[in-house]
Amino acid sequence: MSKKTIVVVEDEADIREVLIYNLEREGYQVFGEADGIKGLKMIQKMIPDLVLLDLMLPGLDGLQICKHLKDNSTTHQIPIVMVSARSSESDIVLGLELGADDYVTKPFSPRELLARVRAVLRRRTNSLDELAGLCINCEGVSIDARRHEVLVDGIVVNLTATEFKLIHYLAQHPGWVFTRDQLMGKVMGQDNFIIDRNIDVHIQAVRKKLGSHRDLIETIRGIGYRFKNLNE
Repeated sequence: MSKKTIVVVEDEADIREVLIYNLEREGYQVFGEADGIKGLKMIQKMIPDLVLLDLMLPGLDGLQICKHLKDNSTTHQIPIVMVSARSSESDIVLGLELGADDYVTKPFSPRELLARVRAVLRRRTNSLDELAGLCINCEGVSIDARRHEVLVDGIVVNLTATEFKLIHYLAQHPGWVFTRDQLMGKVMGQDNFIIDRNIDVHIQAVRKKLGSHRDLIETIRGIGYRFKNLNE
């Protein structure tokens, strides 16, 4: 089996070297870049399995890079783990809203970061294995796990790996109500480290991309979320 490829975009040399060293020890093939513009070009050229992305970078900051990647059909499915000294909830929520799969605050322990990387990569690998061959059509929304693709009124919308797995899981169980904890476990994995609001952020992102069909995902106050059962 070929090694998973990771691109690290981090301008602090000591942190970049620590990240590369620990990731390579885990068996990943790792490439590093200090400049935001060069980092984006490297990612677009290599299409890695995962990106570790600092926010404060010369040339192009991490949020801009994330937006570029998520707006491009070739790169939008690449998982992104943001690594930043910005630790406020608003910074974390903003990063997740732009499509990051996880957000690690500095200082961090290499052991925790490696666990997060493994969790994100495992979700990406398992999502297609578990959902392969399944297609759901509902009120102008088509969810095709074989292509890892969602169409809204015939137009492809770009979802992150986590967003795709979330909508597909809910759509597989129309009418069922899931708590945030259940969705965290089923969709994001039991070993995630992300703040509880993460599910809310991903739900908001999916609804926005569904446009006029956003009401297919219903909020059950005080409990969680469900996918509308059109047979009720």
